[in-house]
Amino acid sequence: MIRWLKRVGWRHLVLLLTVAFALFPIIFVLSAALNPLGTLSSSELIPTGASLDNFENLLTRPDLHYQRWFVNSLVISLASSFASIFLSFCAAYAFSRMRFAGRRIGLLALLLIQMFPQFLAIVAIFIIFTNVTELYPAFGFNTPWGLLLLYLGGALGVNTYLMKGFLDTVPKELDESATVDGATHAQIFFRIILPLVAPILAVTAMLAFIGTMNEFLIANVFLLEPESKTLAVGMYGMLVGDVRNGNFGMFAAGTLLMAVPTVGVFLWLQKYIVNGLTAGAVKG
Repeated sequence: MIRWLKRVGWRHLVLLLTVAFALFPIIFVLSAALNPLGTLSSSELIPTGASLDNFENLLTRPDLHYQRWFVNSLVISLASSFASIFLSFCAAYAFSRMRFAGRRIGLLALLLIQMFPQFLAIVAIFIIFTNVTELYPAFGFNTPWGLLLLYLGGALGVNTYLMKGFLDTVPKELDESATVDGATHAQIFFRIILPLVAPILAVTAMLAFIGTMNEFLIANVFLLEPESKTLAVGMYGMLVGDVRNGNFGMFAAGTLLMAVPTVGVFLWLQKYIVNGLTAGAVKG
């Protein structure tokens, strides 16, 4: 027994401690969401009772717009992820496969721009979208399309750099052999290169979706009307001022519901990661 503990048993102990450390915040949030009192001071790791009152209040209270916030966040995150991945992949393909004037300067500019924090651009964004709101109200403040345009510009740089690094590992002989066989640039792009880079597309899409779902600073400046807010901005308002203690149960319930689309997107994308790795191993 002692010999087993020295050779293998300590690994099981470390694994159990790691799992307990990872599950602790989840159990605490679940306990707070099921706590019938719904306050911060009454929240414990093991609740004294359990009910779904916090979920019911969160979805039915007229002064909260949780369902609208949920739809806004889901639509903006999905649209922003797909659009930013496509635009970033097009830019990464050009930087990786083509040689043109300004290529090196463009790559350096993308890298340097990412070093500056987002809130440095808030003043410029506010002035630009003030004019946009007057000319094109559908793409101005308090609109999901305006926020979507804003997110597309912010995520383009880092995604392009990540994809370019992965594209550089795909042999260029594939492009050359396809060109000799008569394939066009569009056929090479969509039918040969795109399946081989499925892992980085899936990972980047996952990161873009999570980042957009959790983004708060830009959305808090951009969205002012209660019904136009996203989940991050709307739920932050639930804990502002003297209502922090009383709304904690509903806030915990909202965080649990907020995790559902993120887990769903991960489960959907993980098969593309595995399939992409398999296809890349065979065709590369």
